Amino acid sequence: MLSYEAARAKVIEVICARRCAPPPPTETIEFAEDPSRVLRRIAAEDVRADRNYPPFDRSTRDGFALRAADASQPGAKLRLIGESRAGVPFNGVVEPGTCVQIMTGAPLPRGANSIVMNEHARIEGDYVVTDEAAREGAHFVLEGQETRVGESVIARGKRLSYAELAIAAQVGRSRLVVAKKPRVAILSTGDELVAPDQSPTKYQIRNSNNVSLAAQVALAGGEPVMLGTAPDNPAQLRARIEQALEADIVALTGGVSVGKYDLVEQVLREMGAEFYFDAVAIRPGKPAVFGFCHGKPVFGLPGNPVSTMVTFELFVVPAIELLSGRKPDALALLKAELAHPLNEKPPLAHFLPARVSWPGGEAVVEAIHWEGSGDIGSVVKGNCFLVVHEAKLVYAAGEMVDVLPRRGLF
Repeated sequence: MLSYEAARAKVIEVICARRCAPPPPTETIEFAEDPSRVLRRIAAEDVRADRNYPPFDRSTRDGFALRAADASQPGAKLRLIGESRAGVPFNGVVEPGTCVQIMTGAPLPRGANSIVMNEHARIEGDYVVTDEAAREGAHFVLEGQETRVGESVIARGKRLSYAELAIAAQVGRSRLVVAKKPRVAILSTGDELVAPDQSPTKYQIRNSNNVSLAAQVALAGGEPVMLGTAPDNPAQLRARIEQALEADIVALTGGVSVGKYDLVEQVLREMGAEFYFDAVAIRPGKPAVFGFCHGKPVFGLPGNPVSTMVTFELFVVPAIELLSGRKPDALALLKAELAHPLNEKPPLAHFLPARVSWPGGEAVVEAIHWEGSGDIGSVVKGNCFLVVHEAKLVYAAGEMVDVLPRRGLF
């Protein structure tokens, strides 16, 4: 049985070996009028600067542009000869003994090599008196200091957020080539499941896994393909899995444990699947399965909802990232101070529903009481999972622990 770290690494290793050689399919999307169309998508090309940025020596403060040698001591008195504002430069030259009023974002006039801020100067008639010594190079950015023409400003494989879209617009791009979203088929198994809009009998439950997985797929950058529920019947299950294999990734929930009606592994083996692990040393989520079938990565996730949520984040997310042409991120574990003692049972790593907060500016985490991996409400009350590693299961209050944020909340 693998540790969760080894299992996650195995997913990445196998998919890289089997699927990463060809680049993912791409599409070109116009985004200038609706940036949400490409938000969180993966860039499939390098985006390069069309000119130097800034395209001129640009002021970073409101003040007075001058020659530093003319104001090397406080109390310098310089003749004011004009102004430079954003979009309207001063066309003359700053000669010895003169200065130009300048606004933030405006071009630095020729001859000037320093800016004294408004706070440290005052206008007296036709002159400006400085209250501090000028420094050469102060308060302006040289042409090309931020970005040179032809330089990559967005690298292929980068996830696009607001800053990336802003710089794309800055360099004149209104459309971007992005990787198509991997299609992730979601299929729950179990005779006890009914649709969310149905009234269950006493011994049935509504299928929440399809909904949570579809949301997790979308947050991770994939396109969810919801296939409903398959009964605990080998022939019907096989037919539904064959349908699921039309997608890029298959995520099955339920039927992966060792019970009489846990049929997922059996059916996949009959279909020629090759498995790389079928158990992971974690709670919740121990009976997690990963394999390849008909050239597609297939994940069998435990049916209890919290187990499904945890194992998806650990193992399916890197698969989505790889098939998007992106190197998977390391698991985003944060450090927080534990609010109470903790003593978990060996020999597993534990992912406990928890809430992290910053009451005094430092992160503090508190585990939320839960009734096991079917207790969705405990996850709703929190905003993260407290990670208790297999190597250390006992903690005192005040010790530092790892925290896995819930995707989409931070």
